[in-house]
Amino acid sequence: MSAAAVLSRASARLCAKRPALSYRAHDCASRVPAVAALARYYASKSFPPHTVISMPALSPTMQSGNIGTWQKKAGDSLAPGDVLVEIETDKAQMDFEFQEEGVLAKILKDSGEKDVAVGNPIAVMVEEGGDISAFESFSIEDAGGEKSASKEGSKQEAADASEPPSEGSGTSPAPPKEESKSSEPQARESESTGERLQTSLDRSPNVSPAARKVALEKGVPLSEIKGSGPGGRITKSDIEKYKPAAGAAGPAAATGAAAYEDIPASSMRKTIAARLTQSMNQNPHYFVQSTVSVTKLLKLRQALNAAADGKYKLSVNDLLIKALAHAAKKVPAANSSWREEGGNVYIRQNNVVDVSVAVATPVGLMTPIIKNVTAAGLESVSSQIKDLGKRARDGKLKPEEYQGGTITISNMGMNPAIDRFTAVINPPQACIVAVGAVKKVAVPVENDDGTTGVEFDEQIVLSGSFDHKVVDGAVGGEFMKELKAVVENPLSLLL
Repeated sequence: MSAAAVLSRASARLCAKRPALSYRAHDCASRVPAVAALARYYASKSFPPHTVISMPALSPTMQSGNIGTWQKKAGDSLAPGDVLVEIETDKAQMDFEFQEEGVLAKILKDSGEKDVAVGNPIAVMVEEGGDISAFESFSIEDAGGEKSASKEGSKQEAADASEPPSEGSGTSPAPPKEESKSSEPQARESESTGERLQTSLDRSPNVSPAARKVALEKGVPLSEIKGSGPGGRITKSDIEKYKPAAGAAGPAAATGAAAYEDIPASSMRKTIAARLTQSMNQNPHYFVQSTVSVTKLLKLRQALNAAADGKYKLSVNDLLIKALAHAAKKVPAANSSWREEGGNVYIRQNNVVDVSVAVATPVGLMTPIIKNVTAAGLESVSSQIKDLGKRARDGKLKPEEYQGGTITISNMGMNPAIDRFTAVINPPQACIVAVGAVKKVAVPVENDDGTTGVEFDEQIVLSGSFDHKVVDGAVGGEFMKELKAVVENPLSLLL
């Protein structure tokens, strides 16, 4: 019998005797943590000295992450700066760079493990020369067990809520209905099939994006395919080699496509959903639109690119980012944010314009930041946005490169079908500008002889979304006026 079991049995006998000695009931409960700590102590005594490596918090908003590819295996030496494992955070795929020296003794969380809470054990390390074979039977329970930070946090928030919502409030829940005992549900024993419970990872096949797309097009059931990739990952070739069993073709196979497919939401998609829902619920949006001529801006771009001699190639978005920063300097209220910290409520007006640029990636929208745009030249802005955009699509951005920013631009002008659109504010910012596609528009002009003619002007529609808590309507209109002026006269950027 283990030492932990002996202590547990002894504690139970002691608690059973205490009522006769007039001890209070909570005395027994107060001893449970001590017994648990001893159990962990005795369990760890059977292993040589070691260090448990936990899931790190790679961004301030990260509560859990998915385990990607391990760059080290059991027995490999670790040095400060070595990449231990790839981790999918709530924002990007990031490298976990280890900062200690030692030897990796055992991996506790394999590649593909999902929603591993921050602080949960993922591996074990020993010092150089340690006995690695002693850790073959080492488990997560030996490392202290798993925890779920998000659920505990929600329980704590509920416990801290000392004042219930007013009954007159529109958001307060309806009072519970009194029901007779006869209407209470009767206890019923659950029916079990006797099969082993499956984890969420077992239920969700590990599929590459390309394989998932081909499977959806061909109506191939992913549950019937055994992956040949790393960690059992289903690849595109596995889908193409699939042959259904004789007589197993159903209605979906007959039509050549599945009726639907449930795609699990990634950590990043969950974060995007939470932040944008928060923005729409907490920020009173209003929208101001302006039709702007970009004929002069396009000519300036053409002239600058022609003189670049291949050193750079400016895009329309590069010039619009500079124009946005120029207007934000003229109307600083748009370059502000609403803050509630430590019981204080205030508006932070930023003196530096850091522009967040919306970039579409395979896993969702990212907003890398161009710092201090007013102090940067067009060539610098162009090179920065190309580098940040590429690394955003590759999932290689660092947290400081996409967290922050004072104002945002979202450009869908590369899609000719988009005339205009309105964007959701990126909290805690107070303004985001949405850019539509360039359109040639016939504009009436008066000729020298007094007759009326028509000229074609290239125009875009700029749509500003503002947080009414920070930016009043008249101020939002003034900002759009300044933005229109600098876009239609881009040489003013030189002043």
